[in-house]
Amino acid sequence: MNRIYTNLEACMGCGLCRVHCQTAHSKTKDPVRAVKRESPRPLPRVKVERQGHIIFSVQCRHCDEPHCARACLTGALHHDSDRGIVVVDYERCIGCWTCVISCPNGALTRDTANHRVLKCDLCPGETEPACMANCPNEALYMAE
Repeated sequence: MNRIYTNLEACMGCGLCRVHCQTAHSKTKDPVRAVKRESPRPLPRVKVERQGHIIFSVQCRHCDEPHCARACLTGALHHDSDRGIVVVDYERCIGCWTCVISCPNGALTRDTANHRVLKCDLCPGETEPACMANCPNEALYMAE
């Protein structure tokens, strides 16, 4: 399965991956309207970690044996072996956050407004995820 990784030499920590992820998962698909006018405000499914001069983007790694899915109390998270990704069934998610705690990559986001978990879905229907497509330094790339 392909996963998104960060080229640490190229990432400048601009956070545009977060902005474009947030926009891609908004109703309006407009970055200004999504943040200023949508309620609840859409949340990005990517995090930018900074530790000194090391900066990198963190998304779901779509693990073959995901800790988050094993920890999920309702079975809302599961590995779709056909597509090779970990998906969320939002009808089943109760927002208990056991998956958030169990993820070794810290890649899941709590959506407290909707009482559910959010995670990278690799932007289904797009040729490439919004974070990768809009990274000005091409710091994000797909690899196995």
